[in-house]
Amino acid sequence: MNATVSFTLNGKPVTVASPRDRMLVWVLRDELGLTGTKVGCEAGLCGACTVLVDFEAVLSCSTPLGDVAGKSVLTIEGLALDGKLNAVQEAFQEHHAFQCGYCTSGMIMAAWAFLKKKPKATRSEIVEAMEGNLCRCGAHVRILDAVESAGKAMGGAR
Repeated sequence: MNATVSFTLNGKPVTVASPRDRMLVWVLRDELGLTGTKVGCEAGLCGACTVLVDFEAVLSCSTPLGDVAGKSVLTIEGLALDGKLNAVQEAFQEHHAFQCGYCTSGMIMAAWAFLKKKPKATRSEIVEAMEGNLCRCGAHVRILDAVESAGKAMGGAR
């Protein structure tokens, strides 16, 4: 049974008629056309589907639509402002922190949420924070380099 759910998506109000228990990742991709958020394991294990809800990183494959009613959802499509990449996006580009790119949007969203709270994170804190996001291509070292670099750009110079 469909319900009407309203929330803010990438800074703009949206209203969706869909089952409240439908997972957010499918609403974003199929109903709202935002395919930057990827479907990985669908079990909350890989982090490919990471988005921000009220600026907290959440796994959209495990988040029912009804849980975001009245909240703010930010996807990879909403991270750049006025066509300018976010510091985390720029760092991923500079460090070639991707190979196939499938995990990249989830990695960037998780890193952004973490660095907003802790821009002066140590390498081991970054490793711990990014443990829920998997890269099957083996780009983890470059990803960690990018997150560390982005932290410095966001005011966390060590």
